Amino acid sequence: MRTSTHFSPRRRWTLACVIAGALAGTAGSAMAADAFPSRPVTVFTPFAPGSGPDAVLRLVADKLGKSWSQRVLVENRPGGGGFIAIEAAKRAPADGYTLLQLDSEHLAALPLLYKSRGFDTLKAFEPVAILFRTPFLVAVPTASRWKSMADLTAAAKAKPLSYGSWAIGSCGHLGAEQLEMLTGTAMQHVPFREVSQLYMSVAADDVSWAFGSIPSSQGTYKAGKIRYLAVAAAKRLPQFPDVPTVAEAGGPAGLEVNSFVVLVAPRGLPPAVRDRINADVRRAIAETDIQARFDTFAFETLGWSPQEIERQAGIKAKTYGELVARKQISLE
Repeated sequence: MRTSTHFSPRRRWTLACVIAGALAGTAGSAMAADAFPSRPVTVFTPFAPGSGPDAVLRLVADKLGKSWSQRVLVENRPGGGGFIAIEAAKRAPADGYTLLQLDSEHLAALPLLYKSRGFDTLKAFEPVAILFRTPFLVAVPTASRWKSMADLTAAAKAKPLSYGSWAIGSCGHLGAEQLEMLTGTAMQHVPFREVSQLYMSVAADDVSWAFGSIPSSQGTYKAGKIRYLAVAAAKRLPQFPDVPTVAEAGGPAGLEVNSFVVLVAPRGLPPAVRDRINADVRRAIAETDIQARFDTFAFETLGWSPQEIERQAGIKAKTYGELVARKQISLE
């Protein structure tokens, strides 16, 4: 028996509007991607000029500018724990013309360190593209008697040691907190305002050790004033094949300290525009000169989608949440 469905004129009109709206939305998104960018794009960053993230961002911005035939302006807004740059970008429309460079700690740790602000980075911004991930090494004075992570841990158990980082809540600070937790030790954190001061203080043995990335510590390392005990990663770095992993050096096997750097945009970005920026950033990073820079600094190229960036930030947030709660770490 054949059946038929009868819609009233009003129902047919409603369905037609829904279908037309959906088609218009799809067409509008495609047109937005095709038209983007039709004017200059600004990228705010909380990192200081000359820093590793800033250097990479400027290389990528230059390539995007050539690809888009539009200026891509980099605006450095350091300070305030990242909030100066965040506030500058947060007020902008979600149209792709304002982007923000952040690291995984801005995404995952900042909301935990400023609880009274009620600010959630990933509710205000959505990931657009991954730039790189950097591993961290354990740096000690060249004349240090410690030859391994086992030596460092034994010394920390015998008496409290001091360690430095470039900020409370930084990857260097929270990574050391994780080392404490995994080894059952207690150490004194000394935050520094300037990265250069941090590694000179390690060299002078004013603080016993610190985590450091290659670009942040290489000047002091090349001057022969510090050496690397281990890399807090799953495998050795090709740039330092003789430096063992933390686990190989007698430290805890589960300790991996790294930070990833991304571009985000205010929430509500048209998906087609997000996908266009993501694809163009990937293409720029794959170019030979940027890959050469990455090889120098042991920056890792990752193929993460925006959704994977958000998932990875969630994993870090869980770890950081445990560390922050353990010692009630706060920046308020």
